[in-house]
Amino acid sequence: MMTARVLVIGSGASGVHFALSLLERGIGVTMLDVGHTGRPAVAPGSTLNGLKDGLDDPSGYFLGDDFGGVLLPGTPGEYYGLPPSKDYVFDTPSGFAQRGHGFAPLFSFARGGLAEAWTGGSYPLNDGELADFPFDYRDLSPHYDEVARRVGISGAADDLGRFFPAHAHLLPPLDLDPHSRRLMASYERERGRLNGQGVFVGRTRVATLTREHNGRLPCNYSGRCLWGCPRQSLYTPSMTLRQCLTFDTFTYVPGMQVRHLNLGPGRLVRSVTARPVQGGPDLEIACDRVALAAGALLSTQIFLATHARETGERAQLAGLMDNRQVLVPFLNLGMLGERFAADAYQYHMLGLGLETGDGRSYVHGQITTLKTALLHPIIQRLPFDLATSTAIVRAMHAALGLVNLNFHDTRRSTNAVALEGDDTDPVLTVQYAAPADEPARIAQALGRVRSALWRLDCVIPPGMVHVRPMGASVHYAGTLPMTRAAAPFTATPDCRSRDYDNLYLVDGATFPFLPAKNLTFTLMANAARVAAGV
Repeated sequence: MMTARVLVIGSGASGVHFALSLLERGIGVTMLDVGHTGRPAVAPGSTLNGLKDGLDDPSGYFLGDDFGGVLLPGTPGEYYGLPPSKDYVFDTPSGFAQRGHGFAPLFSFARGGLAEAWTGGSYPLNDGELADFPFDYRDLSPHYDEVARRVGISGAADDLGRFFPAHAHLLPPLDLDPHSRRLMASYERERGRLNGQGVFVGRTRVATLTREHNGRLPCNYSGRCLWGCPRQSLYTPSMTLRQCLTFDTFTYVPGMQVRHLNLGPGRLVRSVTARPVQGGPDLEIACDRVALAAGALLSTQIFLATHARETGERAQLAGLMDNRQVLVPFLNLGMLGERFAADAYQYHMLGLGLETGDGRSYVHGQITTLKTALLHPIIQRLPFDLATSTAIVRAMHAALGLVNLNFHDTRRSTNAVALEGDDTDPVLTVQYAAPADEPARIAQALGRVRSALWRLDCVIPPGMVHVRPMGASVHYAGTLPMTRAAAPFTATPDCRSRDYDNLYLVDGATFPFLPAKNLTFTLMANAARVAAGV
């Protein structure tokens, strides 16, 4: 039986930055991972339009051999489809089972985790949003700086800076496409009125390079972001994993699905039991310390399986959180008839912040001007025949945009994770009930966004707003929260389990509150913070 000094479970954003921080201090790390991988980028020198002309089978590349990348009519309201090149991110191993009630969870067993398919939004939390955490911004600030240095984050100090604390190593912002430039020009004209209403627009901060960094090339605006950047301009955690692999003291063991932890004297974790995904008997790996970094839900599953095995009790962990997202398509009247920019950055470059008077309930919006995204989800929503709808969308392509509104969430006893079924292959069960005031909060925010967009010469087409199901944002958190006061099923301020002294919980499971911002940047910074105390 092999022994690891520090055993890290999972290679997502939290796991790789926790591991790298230890390795840089000379501490040996072994990482267990299922580790599904994708295919190498095709024709890395081509733009998206170049692929359409140059590939032998462009429809197979863009839509999949079985058209799995198509959102068929009847798909309830979604505007985003998963391209075939990202299928591996959400593949699950044989035997894994889950069930959701009021919650549609997504899981990743990929090398790099869920952030292999993210859009790069990187927003530090402020003291208002950290009020429920057992530390404040000053404790996280140096680790935000360090992660920004590692991954490369572009952005600007502008009107959204009131919501995003400053951090070091901020790269210059991406070049705006024509639609985004027009939106910003309209905002400058209406800034005083909008700011007076608590509405602010500016650059989002994204983990995308505008300068060469550690062998990665800057964005060249090829339009290939959604299908996978061939230049590695858009950061993914698998890049940090490759950096970890340069250390002689790092061992990466893919193809392993961790089942549970095994305890020894003093309620210490002495080993981990893992199942080879290709088949064969379970393996036991000894360790001095272990870090759960498999993502909030999968880490919770491993914790629950361990608790059941050691106590014979099926526990239920309450407090699950996720950001409710509302998709708001809009039409920029000033862009009608213009030619859309195909060679541009695909994801959001602008953001919209709604001030609420309470830092905890801030509403964050990411503004994406549609360029090379798949348009069929919009075409099939129009109340016309296919030919007419296609002609209309072509005429207004350059004017199309989408605001993705994110709302905060809090820990509540109605939202819980448990294991059901037999002990060999238990079913991970998630239940979620939205707070009673959510419809009113969404309606109020939509009214403010509608008014702000009108000021920016934009309109929201009737019937196009879509409230996404819970689980769609994959910003999961809260099941094993870090707290100041000691209690079972919690973590200390340094994210050490109060149930098992040598177990660290370094992903979103420990967050006691979920702000409206994307949490990946904070996950990475917190993992680096925790590693500094190991």
